[in-house]
Amino acid sequence: MRYVVTGGAGFIGSHITAALLERGHEVVVVDNLFSGKRENLRGAQSDVRSEDPGELTFVQADILDRKAMTAALQGAAAVFHEAAIASVPRSFAQPTATLRANIEGTAQLLEVCRSTGVQRVVMASSSSLYGDTPTLPKHEDMTLAPLSPYALSKLVDEQLLRMWAREYGLETVALRYFNIFGPRQDPASEYAAVIPKFITRMLAGQAPTIFGDGLQSRDFTFIDNAVAANLLAAGVDDEQEFRAGGQAMNIGVGERYTLLDVVEALNTILGTTIEPELAPARMGDVRDSLASIARARELIGYEPRVTFHQGLERTVAWFSAQAGSSLLAAVAI
Repeated sequence: MRYVVTGGAGFIGSHITAALLERGHEVVVVDNLFSGKRENLRGAQSDVRSEDPGELTFVQADILDRKAMTAALQGAAAVFHEAAIASVPRSFAQPTATLRANIEGTAQLLEVCRSTGVQRVVMASSSSLYGDTPTLPKHEDMTLAPLSPYALSKLVDEQLLRMWAREYGLETVALRYFNIFGPRQDPASEYAAVIPKFITRMLAGQAPTIFGDGLQSRDFTFIDNAVAANLLAAGVDDEQEFRAGGQAMNIGVGERYTLLDVVEALNTILGTTIEPELAPARMGDVRDSLASIARARELIGYEPRVTFHQGLERTVAWFSAQAGSSLLAAVAI
């Protein structure tokens, strides 16, 4: 089968790409390399252990490039839509760019899917849609309260998916990711997620910075769980009856840990006693996050297989293996 992964040179997209190649599928990655990296695709290919891997085609293009997207989507069974400007802090710094890339880009992708006959779209959404409501766990029937331009863009994207499902019969699914982490996640960006930043600083013997008091909690989800959810939603391994049309569902683990817990766990893994440095809380950050994954279990058979601590050990091992690279050297400056 032929699949398209937008944003496939990014962190999550490259892992989806690797899983598809492992299964022998043809994969077309579309990425403008705004935040994605070619080395992520090389890493994806090196992850493949199959004796008969699929073929990878890379198209360097923006999802707003209709001609390039039309060519890329020809003959695709499904699209994994990971392309986005995906950072809450960046969306405050660059709100117009975020809204255009995420909303206009998704709308155009859906139109190209319709014109090329692609039947199914699995889109990366976000737990940030829930805002800072105190109710835990977060479930899909809650009132959504986005606190950032990024979260707002994902809310509109989900509405677009529902519209195209209702009006045109396109099979669409939005996966609300809860703090995905794992190998190949970029620690060097100003807008990087906490776990790769914490790991790389602590490997360099430096204190990680926590914005806030460190008691804010997250449902940290290892990348393998997110990849499994995408494959299930797209029906890659099992062409069961599609029951998730137009719906959004949480992808998490159903457990939460504070940022201080993360530092403690990393100290245990690394054999260190590094204390974090506290800084003022950032605009748009939520206090607590925890996923109810009942809907994903029911509709696509999702079940997290890698725990937080298992994922953290695997992630530390990967970053440790990069210890002599420019990646850690850049972060340690």
